Amino acid sequence: MLDESNNWGRWGADDERGALNLLTPEVLVAAAGCVREGRALSLSLPIRGATSSPAPTTVPHLRGRPLPQHFMSVDGGDYAAGTRAIGAGLKMADDALVVTPHGTTTHMDALCHMWSGNELYNGHPADRVRSYGAGRCGIDKAGPVVARGVLFDVPRLRGVERLAAEDRIGPDELEACGVEVRPGDVAVVRTGWPLTWQDGPDAYWAGQPGLSADGGRWLAERDVSMVASDNAAIGGLNDRQLADEGLADDLHMILLWRHGIHLVEMLWLEELAATGRTDFLLVVAPLRIEGGTASPVNPVAVL
Repeated sequence: MLDESNNWGRWGADDERGALNLLTPEVLVAAAGCVREGRALSLSLPIRGATSSPAPTTVPHLRGRPLPQHFMSVDGGDYAAGTRAIGAGLKMADDALVVTPHGTTTHMDALCHMWSGNELYNGHPADRVRSYGAGRCGIDKAGPVVARGVLFDVPRLRGVERLAAEDRIGPDELEACGVEVRPGDVAVVRTGWPLTWQDGPDAYWAGQPGLSADGGRWLAERDVSMVASDNAAIGGLNDRQLADEGLADDLHMILLWRHGIHLVEMLWLEELAATGRTDFLLVVAPLRIEGGTASPVNPVAVL
């Protein structure tokens, strides 16, 4: 599969950041020129703990994935029951949060998340991915992402609220969105699919729209630094929550593995789409989870 274009070796044999190397100081300074209104919008879904309430059923997530767990180690009820205050008149609450990001909340995939054969992106050995984390290409290698974001609002192009589950977005539609793509940009693709959760989990789980393989290649050819979408897998899914494409056309193989393009999935793009803006400053800061395959993120669009 490496017979087609790829970024292996482009930034040296030791590279673990992939296309994020395109975010040079000059590119970052140019991206700051997108700030014209002085407004900031969060592009993330909320994280709602599943320990004691049905709240998580109100947030889109893939079927069968471990939902976020939110625990309080000390809270107001403890003091009401007689727990001693930590100081004169001083009390505190302390919590613990456990999140499995893939398929459960807005997150950024690391380059170690998926691979083929015995090698990660750039030829790093896959046996370095261990039970305690990945020794190569973990999310901690990505660093903060500050870039120009460009929005491909495909439902608006089609004149619909949201795409259908079987829809796949190819190069022609990306081109028709009329967005100028520069090297280092983050391509943000809206499908409107999170709105389907309003119709119930079964509707959301009935498949998902997404990029086609050629749509992913079209973005990679334009040297984007990252691809983000409001769906759960960048590419489309069937009703078994699997990709129908073969290995060579799998979007994670094309983008993550061959081109070193990080992915951000399960965004909330409705407020951003309502502004009509197609370019903006985008800030995404993954947690420095050593060897992590992903990190929850709160992407912020600065308009």
